[in-house]
Amino acid sequence: MKMAEKKIKAIGVLTSGGDAPGMNAAVRAVVRHGLTKGMKVFGIKRGYSGLIDEEIIEMKAGNVSGILSLGGTVLGTARCKEMRTPEGIARAVEVCNKYGIEGLVVIGGDGSYRGAEKLANEGINVVGVPGTIDLDIACTEYTIGFDTAVNTAMEAIDKVRDTSSSHERCSIIEVMGRNAGYIALWCGIANGAEDVLLPEKYDYDEQKLIDNIIDNRRRGKTHHIIVNAEGVGHSASMARRIEAATGMETRATILGYMQRGGSPTCKDRVYASTMGCLAVDLLAEGKTKRVVSYANGKFRDYDINEALAMTKEIDPYQIEICSSLSHNYYKTEEAALDVDEEL
Repeated sequence: MKMAEKKIKAIGVLTSGGDAPGMNAAVRAVVRHGLTKGMKVFGIKRGYSGLIDEEIIEMKAGNVSGILSLGGTVLGTARCKEMRTPEGIARAVEVCNKYGIEGLVVIGGDGSYRGAEKLANEGINVVGVPGTIDLDIACTEYTIGFDTAVNTAMEAIDKVRDTSSSHERCSIIEVMGRNAGYIALWCGIANGAEDVLLPEKYDYDEQKLIDNIIDNRRRGKTHHIIVNAEGVGHSASMARRIEAATGMETRATILGYMQRGGSPTCKDRVYASTMGCLAVDLLAEGKTKRVVSYANGKFRDYDINEALAMTKEIDPYQIEICSSLSHNYYKTEEAALDVDEEL
């Protein structure tokens, strides 16, 4: 008979890196599910920085009451350079031992996982939960905050389109995502953009954009929407060049950090809650160096090293249909007309 795993008596939870809508739902789930399992639960403020500086409070059910609908993270978050050093890791382990924290739930992105891996190597049971609006964590098809962020961006682009149409403008709307183009791609399809610039795909040939704008103007289209990913960037200077080349008034709108804020969607609340509970279950089972994920319709977990080694690419078919549903259909119609004329 296998010996029973040592029961974990106390766990901590922190949010690290960029904030994302739904993080509070995950924190709430960790706290309440941990309490249900008879654990002490500590909330660690300002991510790894708060761990090193001992900004730690014991959490009760009431501490997380009413936070489901709040954007951001009630625990706060920060970047922490000290976690890249042996001294910082040693200090973090020392603080965990001082408070009796045997398991740690880290809600954040790839950078946060690397810190978690180092703590696990020093004997702290760690489970990562994917929290980032960028959707750029390779082991999972869902990350906390993406659904809210992409809906926020979609609604903003709809509003910019209204004024762009009224003034007969070209609008370049820059969305977040760092070096990943998921928000831009989804908004390109959802908002019916004429052009979508993705860091994974864009060839920096502005003449193509200029030709598309001129062709669409010739056909009578009065406005032109370009969704530009943060990883491509330079929207303001691009707008000046396009206006000079086309004669069409062109404006750049950078949506920025508004995409990280706001009340999380139902999906972000439910999925984040499920991931938080699963993280607690894994710690209760004595597991460590795990990352919670959602893939093929199921919540599951991966070894953290396996997760960090994975790579992720945007589905080529989604890129294809994004292009097909935008300006390219004009070319298809013209090609068909040319064939008819030949016949």
